[in-house]
Amino acid sequence: MPTNPTVETTDAFIEMAHRIVWASVATVDRDNRPWSRVLHPLWERQGDELIGWIATGPTPTKLAHLAHSPFVSVNYWTADHDTCTAECDATWITDDEQCIELWERFKTAPAPVGYDPAIIPPWKDGPTSPTFAALRLRPWRLRVFPGSVLMGTGGEVRTWVRDR
Repeated sequence: MPTNPTVETTDAFIEMAHRIVWASVATVDRDNRPWSRVLHPLWERQGDELIGWIATGPTPTKLAHLAHSPFVSVNYWTADHDTCTAECDATWITDDEQCIELWERFKTAPAPVGYDPAIIPPWKDGPTSPTFAALRLRPWRLRVFPGSVLMGTGGEVRTWVRDR
């Protein structure tokens, strides 16, 4: 399969993910046990590549998990059974310049994905606070599964895996 997802798969993934907004994001601990939490990713194209961004706190748990295994699984689901998943390489972004850029990216993104990060109490000191960081996600696998496929009423499952 190609190095970058097709435009159709990327568009279908972004549309569904941004409509659902909240995702379960899983990491693994040092004993290779999964841990999940609900987070709010923002997805965009950079050239022909899909990149995800998560504004988050660099907690000791997240730092330890991603130091052990720098990968996350991001899964979205709605009550009508639309699901999409991104399996990703994850990189911490902590430098002030990129944190400010991400802060503004979330602040200016259209609803329902966009929001002002200052509403999160630990981030009241802004994007250069040590309690604020970003995760940059680079998918190596995408899957978009409309609930209509499950219900037998049409649609198409799209899957893409990056060349290794």
